[in-house]
Amino acid sequence: LEIDKLKTVNRRSYLLDGSRKENTAEHSWHVAVAALLLTPRENGIDLLHVLKMLLLHDIVEIDAGDTFLYDETANAAKAEREQQAADRLFKILPPGQAAEFRALWDEFEERETPEARFARGLDRFMPLLHNYFTAGKTWREHGVTADKVMQQNSIIRDASGELWEYAQTLINNAVEKGFLQNNNDAR
Repeated sequence: LEIDKLKTVNRRSYLLDGSRKENTAEHSWHVAVAALLLTPRENGIDLLHVLKMLLLHDIVEIDAGDTFLYDETANAAKAEREQQAADRLFKILPPGQAAEFRALWDEFEERETPEARFARGLDRFMPLLHNYFTAGKTWREHGVTADKVMQQNSIIRDASGELWEYAQTLINNAVEKGFLQNNNDAR
């Protein structure tokens, strides 16, 4: 019952049809299905492990809310808000399950395993994809520039060279099409 609250946490990314912003539950489902399609099996990444992290990574938004990637002020206190939320939410579960799920959440946040790096990179990639295919709707609403998009999404490189190459292509194309401000145009 507690995780149903994720359906009420709105994010900044729009649905691809641009009709409304997605909620966190939709994002978590979408990124998990993307993992089914894109997780590289040939280099030993454990798909089930990636899926578990992706399904749990945004649970903390029930208490902490979604923090817009490009909001520097909100991001300054994000880690503390999310740690407090994790402390409360995972304690709802039986002890063994609480420890397992919290460990998965911590692993995702720390990005030290190949699975965590891939999951975090894919989590960053999905909003970028949404922005590109909505003609930069969120980027334009918030005056986000190409340099910020490159900087904030560079962790995709740690997930997959191929995924990062595609992300860079999308970012460059977004600038060319006017979906995303070039750094010089924003001044």
